[in-house]
Amino acid sequence: MNKITISFILVLLSITVRAQNLLKLPQVSPRAVLNYTVGVTDITINYGAPGVKNRAVWGKLVPYGQVWRAGANEATTIKFSTDVRITQEKIPAGTYTLYVLPVDSSNWTFILSKQKGLWGTEGYDSKQDLIRLPFSPQPAPFHETLQYTIQDITPNGGRLTLNWADKQLAVPIRVESHKETMNLIKESLQKSQPTDWMVYAQAVNYLIQQNQDHEQALQWVNKSITIEENFYNIWLKAKLLAQKNEYAEALELNKKAQKLGKKSLESYQTYANEIEDAAVLWKEKRFTVN
Repeated sequence: MNKITISFILVLLSITVRAQNLLKLPQVSPRAVLNYTVGVTDITINYGAPGVKNRAVWGKLVPYGQVWRAGANEATTIKFSTDVRITQEKIPAGTYTLYVLPVDSSNWTFILSKQKGLWGTEGYDSKQDLIRLPFSPQPAPFHETLQYTIQDITPNGGRLTLNWADKQLAVPIRVESHKETMNLIKESLQKSQPTDWMVYAQAVNYLIQQNQDHEQALQWVNKSITIEENFYNIWLKAKLLAQKNEYAEALELNKKAQKLGKKSLESYQTYANEIEDAAVLWKEKRFTVN
């Protein structure tokens, strides 16, 4: 066989290998990447999803007493964009490898490891565990394919659930939404343009909705008004004062908001009924408080 023939064969083999690498074929345990937002915290779960396929899962395919990858192929990972809490344990923002240790049929251990880039449990080192928390799996409707979700989402938390075969593991996750939101607001305010009255108004509106940090809200609404006085930020200041039961002052600002609103009727119409209805309500409450 001459050099030309050998070179030709090698080229063909190289092309064949590349073609095989480029083929997209069905995976036995397809990869899933799920994204959830809880409050202002982004949670991303990346896992391989095996099927039951008529196999005995718990205690057999997934042996008791052994750390399990909680998925298939590469290790399952979970990423938090902010600090969270699982039970009373604080979990710093970051990416973690998620494992489960099924001790027996009713006692499991939820594990977050600081190790990254593992294939399943190969190279797993328990010394790198961030947390190990006991949980009891519950009977659940049959799931052929392993599935992660975050359920019962509220602004302050949710439940990370793992469903497979006839069991469900539910792990509560809590987030400090107000604290994280305030951090994001302050970052935005620092980056805002000197003429951007609206960013301060948005921050005030959030605090009014939460009924928290009134003194901070008052500083921000005054800043917004200093930049550009308009019906909207005057209306926000009126609502803020009414929230503090200062109805006389709130009514004066309400009148001013209505007067300024006539200068920008198109945008004012969105808030007109709310502002005018508040004036009637506050007049009644003014006498109740006084």
